[in-house]
Amino acid sequence: MDATEPVLRLLGLAARAGAVLSGTERVRDAARAGAVHFVLVAVDISANTRDKLIPLLTKRSIAWQAVGTRAALGMAVGRPPASALGITDAGLARKMKDLLE
Repeated sequence: MDATEPVLRLLGLAARAGAVLSGTERVRDAARAGAVHFVLVAVDISANTRDKLIPLLTKRSIAWQAVGTRAALGMAVGRPPASALGITDAGLARKMKDLLE
């Protein structure tokens, strides 16, 4: 089984719990506010989006991982394709990081 499959399944649970922010702008706003613990970034995001998001996450010491396509991330949380998903619950963020290691 691909290591990302359990994470994608866990994303559905996290979304139902209200612990997921969908979309680059919402994730960037939450990162600035210190409200996000982990970010999943689609592997197929544009260079422009990558250049805006990744330096901010790095500057704020927020862990991130490139996982799945925009379509897969959106589908996992029952939304349209998403370039980034921010996890706002520390416990869920820790579990996702563990699954991806």
